[in-house]
Amino acid sequence: MKGGTLQINWHETKPVLTLDFHPLSGLLCTGGADFDIKLWMINSSEDQKKSPGATYQNSLSYHSSAVNALRFSPSGEQLASGADGGELLIWKLNSTDAGKAWKVLKTLAFHRKDLLDLQWSTDGAYLISGSVDNSCIIWDVNKGSVHQILDGHFHYVQGVAWDPLKKYAASLSSDRTLRVYVNKPSKSKGVEKTNYVCQHVIAKLETQTTEESKSARSHLFHDETLPSFFRRLAWSPDGSFLVVPAGSYRPTAASESVNTAYVFSRKNLSRPALMLPGASKPVVAVRFCPMTFNLRGSETPSLFKLPYRLIFAVATLNSLYVYDTESVQPIAIVAGIHYSAITDIAWSPCGKYLALSSQDGYCTLLEFENQELGSPISLREEKQVDRENKNTVWKLDDSIMEVTLDDSSALHGAKEKEENTGKDKEENNQGKQVSPGTRTTPNPNKTAKRRITPMAVD
Repeated sequence: MKGGTLQINWHETKPVLTLDFHPLSGLLCTGGADFDIKLWMINSSEDQKKSPGATYQNSLSYHSSAVNALRFSPSGEQLASGADGGELLIWKLNSTDAGKAWKVLKTLAFHRKDLLDLQWSTDGAYLISGSVDNSCIIWDVNKGSVHQILDGHFHYVQGVAWDPLKKYAASLSSDRTLRVYVNKPSKSKGVEKTNYVCQHVIAKLETQTTEESKSARSHLFHDETLPSFFRRLAWSPDGSFLVVPAGSYRPTAASESVNTAYVFSRKNLSRPALMLPGASKPVVAVRFCPMTFNLRGSETPSLFKLPYRLIFAVATLNSLYVYDTESVQPIAIVAGIHYSAITDIAWSPCGKYLALSSQDGYCTLLEFENQELGSPISLREEKQVDRENKNTVWKLDDSIMEVTLDDSSALHGAKEKEENTGKDKEENNQGKQVSPGTRTTPNPNKTAKRRITPMAVD
């Protein structure tokens, strides 16, 4: 693995709030606080010592406020962009005399306040969005209208996710709750319509107290003081489990809270099955690699019973952990890479690149060498077994199983660097005026801040 933070002018040095890869061409799309959407071609470096780069292609200028969420449709034919003020646009790739260009196809208007996250359904027919107006909206993209409003949250909805098997949807809010919705189709005039009903509201979990061995209920998620507008959760590509950020786990009532991401098994979405602790800062985003890989035959025990390997990235405010379902510990940790909070994660369609965006105005790009993540395989539709009848994650006791990390020197060093990079955004953005495609010039009057080379943890 190689890569680093690209010192180019992504969005006029303003915060980069979201990014996504086109599922076919591999173009990287970024959105920022400059109200703009930009497309980039990723360039692999043949030199093993150099990092991959990005070449500016063009801009999609239409929004009148900061762009918070970008997601390409599964087919790659459309792009959804959500911004402050509730702006939600659907872009379509059209053929012109000069070639192909993205044009605004539809404006979806109903959210009253800032839109923070969105995701397409696997068939591209629907879109789910979450907003500062405390609601989720399911949109009928073809009609360009509201299909359903989910308004059960009491504070900002900062993350939404759609089950790839089309049965569930999930939303995460700063009201400290995760809501899981199940599709119970309704019939109208003989036509069956998608209808999502809230099935679970996950907020607290019982923990043991030292006083007479009593139990108390503690919150599972951070409150609204978490310094991020994003809590981007994600389903695994096969739908077998859901990974949720912004976790705050307290083993006992007397102990301090631990930052974590929770793993929910499809078999039981009412409570987390696993927790992934170890970060010094809160977890803000999760994203799965779109590729599926063959098992490597690891001798170490796995917490997931899958006939293949899935890989996912978990981002805290200032670090990145890459997990493999065949191992317990993260297979890679990248820390100290940004001066301000990380905002989003994206994988390229072939799994070769992993990109991060940050409020410091920069993006980090990691490149994995051939076969570094493993041997990719194709999951046929008939082999994606119904997860309602098969438990793909180990059945656990009533207590959450904690995935602990080795106290290796590499991991300890990464965590130490992670703790030392939490500077104020205003301070960190000083002296960062750069021109497009150029690298920054160090300020001799300012103490240099070291960027950490990505490290792999065996």
